[in-house]
Amino acid sequence: MYYYTNNYFSRNNTSYSRILHASPDAPGMDIYLNNTLIGRNLTYRNFTEYIPLMSGRYRLDIFPTGTTSNPVISRDIDVIPDTDTTIAIKGLLEDIDFLIVNDTAARIPSNMAEIKFVHLIPDAPRVDVTLPDGRKLFENIAFNEVSEKSTIEPGRYTVQLRVAGTDNIILTVPNVVLNSGRYYTIYGVGTMNGAKPLQALIALDKASY
Repeated sequence: MYYYTNNYFSRNNTSYSRILHASPDAPGMDIYLNNTLIGRNLTYRNFTEYIPLMSGRYRLDIFPTGTTSNPVISRDIDVIPDTDTTIAIKGLLEDIDFLIVNDTAARIPSNMAEIKFVHLIPDAPRVDVTLPDGRKLFENIAFNEVSEKSTIEPGRYTVQLRVAGTDNIILTVPNVVLNSGRYYTIYGVGTMNGAKPLQALIALDKASY
C-alpha cells in the first residue's frame, strides 16, 4: 500500500501513523507492529497517538485484547518517507479489515482550515457531506472511500450526511468547530441498522500539532 504525496513538512524521512478502531461490533484490540505492542485495548471510536516510523515494510497484527493468537488482522504495510497516515480498522467483525488514510498535508493559508471525509459506515450507501443549506462539502463518497481534501473558512458548522444525490439526511452533527491553520478529518462511523448509532468523529491530523 503506497501513498505518494507532496509533503511540505519534511522530517528527515520520518513518517507518523496512528490507529483508529472504527469497527462497530468488534471488541477492544491490542495492536502490534513488528511484534511490538503499540496500542493496548484500543476500543471502538478511539485512536492511538501518532507514532514515528522510519520508512520500510512492517507487519501489523491486531488481536482481541489480551490475546496473542489468531489475529483478526495480520498484514504487511509499507511506510513511505515523510508521510502521515491513519490506519482505520473498519467493517463488521465478520469481514474486518483496515483502510490506510493519507493524512499527509501541504501548507494551507493561515486563515483557512483543511478538511476531508472518510466513509467507514459499513451498511450505509454513498453519501454527500453537506451543510444545512445544501452546500456540498464532498459528494458521492462510498464506504471505504476517502474524499479529496478541501480548504474551508474557520468557524462553527453543522455538518450533515445525506444519501448521495438526495435530500435524505441520515446524520446531523452540530457544533463542529474548525480553527484556522488546522487539518481535520471527519470519519463517518457506526451503523444504520445495528447497535452502534451513526456518528461523526472529528479528528485533528498530524500537521495540526
